[in-house]
Order: sequence, then C-alpha cells, then structure tokens
Amino acid sequence: MNRRKNKHPKRAESVKTIVVESSAVERGREEEEEPVLCMRISDVDVGGVEATSSGKGAKRKRARECDVCGKSFRDSYLLKLHARVHTGEKPYECDVCEKSFARAENLRSHMRIHTGEMFDCDVCEKSLTTAYGLKLHMRIHTGEKLFECDVCDKSFTTSSALQNHMRIHTGEKPYECDMCDKSFTRAAGLKAHMRIHTGEMFDCDVCEKSFNTSGNLKVHMRIHTGEKPFECNVCDKSFRESGHLKVHMRIHTGEKPYECDMCDKSFTRAAGLKAHMHTHTGQMFDCDVCEESFNTSGKLKAHMRTHTGEEPYEC
Repeated sequence: MNRRKNKHPKRAESVKTIVVESSAVERGREEEEEPVLCMRISDVDVGGVEATSSGKGAKRKRARECDVCGKSFRDSYLLKLHARVHTGEKPYECDVCEKSFARAENLRSHMRIHTGEMFDCDVCEKSLTTAYGLKLHMRIHTGEKLFECDVCDKSFTTSSALQNHMRIHTGEKPYECDMCDKSFTRAAGLKAHMRIHTGEMFDCDVCEKSFNTSGNLKVHMRIHTGEKPFECNVCDKSFRESGHLKVHMRIHTGEKPYECDMCDKSFTRAAGLKAHMHTHTGQMFDCDVCEESFNTSGKLKAHMRTHTGEEPYEC
C-alpha cells in the first residue's frame, strides 16, 4: 500500500484547518452508518433489561430507533447522523468544489482529492481517499469475500453489500419514492430514480441519450470511444462493463446459477430465466402481423423489422 505524498503543502494546510474546524464536534465518532427528520425517536429495550425512568442502581441499555427504516442505534447522536440518509441533509460543504457531505469524516476523506493525499493500490491504478477504502478495494484482487449469504451461495466483500443482497430474498424495499409508487432496496437506487422527477440528468454530449447516474453515462461513453477495459483471461474477448465479463466467464466455467423451479433448466443470466418462465406462465409477446409469438419483447421488436424493413444498424 502506497500513501501518496502531498503535492500542494500550502493548500493542504489551509484545507486541513477548514476540515478540523468543521468536524470538531464529530471527532471520535467513527461508526459505519449510511447517511431523515421525518422520524420519531423511541426508547427500545435492548438485551432483555427493563428500561425504567427511576431507581438507583438500575442498569439500563437503551437504543434509539429510526421510525423510517427501523434501524436501532446506541444513542441519539448516531440516530441523528443516520437520519441524514432519509432527509438528504448534507451540512458539511467543500469550499473547493460544490460537493457536500452528511458527515464530517466524509468531507475529510473527500478533501484528499484536492490535496493529493491519497491511498494508492499497488496492483491497479486506483487511488482511494481512506486506508479502509483501500483495504476493501484490495479484496477485489485477493478474491476475499468474508460475508456469506445463508440463503444462496453468494458471498460479499463487505457486510453492507451482504445486507443489500439479502433484500433480494426478503423482498424488502425500504426506500420509497414520495412522488410515485416505486421503492428501492438501496438509498442510491432511490437517489438515481428521483432524477427522473427532478429532470436532473447526465447528458451524453455525443448523442441525445440521458442517464440518471454519472456511472451509467461513463459506461455509455465507451460505446462512442470503443473502450473495453474488462478483458477475459481465458480468451481474447473484452467488455465495456465488469458485469458483462462476469456473465461471459460462465461460458468457460459452465456455471448456470439461475435455476427454474418448475423444470430442470438453468441459465447463465437472470434475463434468460425470466424469458424462459414465460413458457410456463403462457405470457408471450405476439406479432400482430403474423402468428408468431416470442418470449421476450426484444425478440418481438427484432422480428417486427422483417415486416417494416427497418434497418437501424448502419455499417
């Protein structure tokens, strides 16, 4: 692990002073929590100890519970920090750029981007703003996945990633849009969705497409640049997205993790299983020109071009 030296010592000193002043209240509070004033703080008994309001020598263990998602915290301060996940409050602002943060330590980490004080991965070219972030990143290279799902065979590099995954099995979607009826398993999903309502999108300056996250725009731009950074180490194929490489690797490994619970077929992709299920449910996509039926709307769309003569792909 290489810690990059400060490239701008004078600027770093002024930045350091600003961050220390803005974070003095939160020093020492290093809880791993996601960033709601729409809540009730309620006292909850913890560990079977009765919480009473009087009586000397009575040992009380109290938790503070979030009225929005049900999470519990050991004191009201941590609940207040967690509340910002739901309210979107970000009181700690960077005076160099326009970014703001829910917690002081996140601002401190961000400032390293400006000061040049970063934690470099010695395997790839990535730089991280915290030593802990680098530690988590290294698990990509080592393949270390300490957190296992007890429902399926998947494992994850972080506990939060496992927690998000578990919602696939439970169906829990705690992050609800207050403008439509959609809900999401992750706060980031809701945040991205809200841009559809606000109109705050990321536009491609080559074509007319818009995206609700900068990450999606970045991936899209590779269509124009031809960049395919994810290479298969078995054959010579390369891909624009890591997810596409992951699916491709199943050709070599023979892995088919998506199994039909109505017959013995299995598939390399979730989309393949979804399309297959239409053969059991009878839900098909019918051509209104001829009598053919298809198990995906995409196949029907492609078929329709035989009738319309449309040729969307130019050489």
